[in-house]
Amino acid sequence: MTAETTILPYVPFLAIMALSIGLAGVAGWIYTTRLRIKNGYPLENSWGKAIYPQTTSVDRERIALLSQENAQLRAELGAIKDRLANVERIVTDSAHSLDREIEALRGRTN
Repeated sequence: MTAETTILPYVPFLAIMALSIGLAGVAGWIYTTRLRIKNGYPLENSWGKAIYPQTTSVDRERIALLSQENAQLRAELGAIKDRLANVERIVTDSAHSLDREIEALRGRTN
């Protein structure tokens, strides 16, 4: 028994299986694309970037509102950072001055 006699009868079956797996992959891709189009998802290229991004007036308005809210939140965060820096300065300065006062009192009584 050689390799040709043991594998040769199965070659058509292997070829049909390989072809059917390839066709199943293509059919799945087509079905997925169909579902994306049907449900309003943008189509993507191989890098995951939208091919035909749809921007409507509602989307543009939503983007403008979100950009405005983002700017307000950034300004508020900046103000909070400044306040936190002041509180940290006050807390650390008062702790050092309190230590100095305690040491000064200890030095007077000794």
